[in-house]
Amino acid sequence: MNFRQLEVLKTLLATGSTIATARSMGLSQSGVSRLLQQLETDLSLRLFERDKGRLIPTPEAHILARDAETILLGLNRFSGLAEDLRSGAKGPEVVRLGLPSSMWENFAPAMLVDYARDYPTVRIETFFETTSNIARLVEQKVIDFGFLRHEDQVPPGIDMEIVATGTGVCVIPEDHPLTALREITPKDLRGVPLILIGRQRPTRMLLDQTFQRAGVKQNVKIETHTNSSACAYVAHGLGVAILSSFFANLYRHLPIVQRPFVPVTTQDFALATPSGTSSSLAAKALMETLKRQIAISQQQTSAT
Repeated sequence: MNFRQLEVLKTLLATGSTIATARSMGLSQSGVSRLLQQLETDLSLRLFERDKGRLIPTPEAHILARDAETILLGLNRFSGLAEDLRSGAKGPEVVRLGLPSSMWENFAPAMLVDYARDYPTVRIETFFETTSNIARLVEQKVIDFGFLRHEDQVPPGIDMEIVATGTGVCVIPEDHPLTALREITPKDLRGVPLILIGRQRPTRMLLDQTFQRAGVKQNVKIETHTNSSACAYVAHGLGVAILSSFFANLYRHLPIVQRPFVPVTTQDFALATPSGTSSSLAAKALMETLKRQIAISQQQTSAT
């Protein structure tokens, strides 16, 4: 027995003929007759008497039709609920995500505007944190997913999907003499005021070692801990920053210029989700929106 057979029973009782039922359900008349016969066989009950081409419902048909109506309404509600879950109209009350602090100003708003077009009823909670804090929040399942710098050792309890890559760049005020160079080495930065990020972090320690190997003493003017602040300081002429092109690309609306920093370094960025769990459709959709926004943010600046 299936729901199409129940629909035939209900519609036959309402219309009184196989022709009208076929027209209503978008079936052939023979298709209606076949479904009715299958239902009677499955139930081992005669539901209609045949009299000179007419179908006369039995008392049993009327009794079963009442339950058929209830079952069909339940199936319609079930299908509607599934559609709401697909569209985000129903589902989790909130989707929580973690992002680096430097993505709050332009990236996150553009991503959420895009997401809200298809999922207007889903509530979002954003956490702007460091990579280590985002990883901790994912592992503890405080957030549904996070976007963070991918490091060599993946914390336990986290699955990683690399979704972006950046290379080391020098970020320079647009009227600075260093813009005349095609690429910049530590020796080019001798005596230049520097704006450096993340003292004691692995990427910063590697940068310090690069300067040491080149025999160049860094002239650190500002220590900061977000890429966004570093770009803002550069835009105000306070110095030159060295950071990932991924983040520098998010701030090219400022009066700053990028030049490759040599020796070349790369950084991968990943989506992190708790291991052994399945994300909701709303969370998966937000991850896809984030990936689209990543592509947009990097593409817009690839030619500059």
